[in-house]
Amino acid sequence: MADDSLIHDTDAGIDRLLEIMRRLRDPDTGCPWDIEQDFTSIAPYTIEEAYEVADAIERRAWPELEGELGDLLLQTVYHTQMGEEAGHFTFQSVLRNISDKMVARHPHVFGDESRDKSAEQQTRDWEAIKAAERAGKAQQGALDGVAANLPALLRALKLQKRAARVGFDWGDTRDVLAKIREEADELAEARDHLTQDEIEEETGDLLFVIANLARHLDVDPEAALRRTNAKFIRRFQAVEARLAAQGKRPETSSLDEMDALWDAVKADEKAAKARPLSGDRT
Repeated sequence: MADDSLIHDTDAGIDRLLEIMRRLRDPDTGCPWDIEQDFTSIAPYTIEEAYEVADAIERRAWPELEGELGDLLLQTVYHTQMGEEAGHFTFQSVLRNISDKMVARHPHVFGDESRDKSAEQQTRDWEAIKAAERAGKAQQGALDGVAANLPALLRALKLQKRAARVGFDWGDTRDVLAKIREEADELAEARDHLTQDEIEEETGDLLFVIANLARHLDVDPEAALRRTNAKFIRRFQAVEARLAAQGKRPETSSLDEMDALWDAVKADEKAAKARPLSGDRT
């Protein structure tokens, strides 16, 4: 019979979680579902858990964040267990690798470089170190190493940053805005005269340049779009609530009715923002 003492030791920390995963993956006594999984099947869960961490942070849901961080940590443990089974790496080698990387990339903290530099200079130094690491891995192109499976908007941003480092970039935000207008015109033409495949291509071009504008404005496009998604949900739900108060639903209402309620919700939000806080006499 297996020794469950470590499994039930609530103070055992990471060793307990590693043992739980080892037991779940045991081919003879483990969980059938866990045994069947591989890197490819688990990867979508890893991505999902990372987004749930980001969502909890955005909502400032700190008790939820604790649980979401545990779920994300489990993903690392899951992958390292499979890596150990296949002889690729171990949890300890993963820890050693990331620790070595952090020490090497922070010579101003762990080495003899001065800490007397701006955050911008530290960012440039970080990128220079990463570039040297890529060169050591035979990644010669400026765009080598940008993960293909990143969310498309985030990957666009990273590709643009890499290109900008070697001088391939607009020097003025007005140039980016002009390019957006050009791409929007091309998309309108594609809609009227071209194939669906060409319309998709032109849509991608427009989204790519909008991501570039966000970069020039020092805006994270992923964060900006998440914020807009949340705003859309909030406002649409308010429209639904106002329709319900009239005994209606969106599908039984006209677009004009919903547009009018949408404008009313927006106006109420703006009024609430302009209203002084309680006790604020300034």
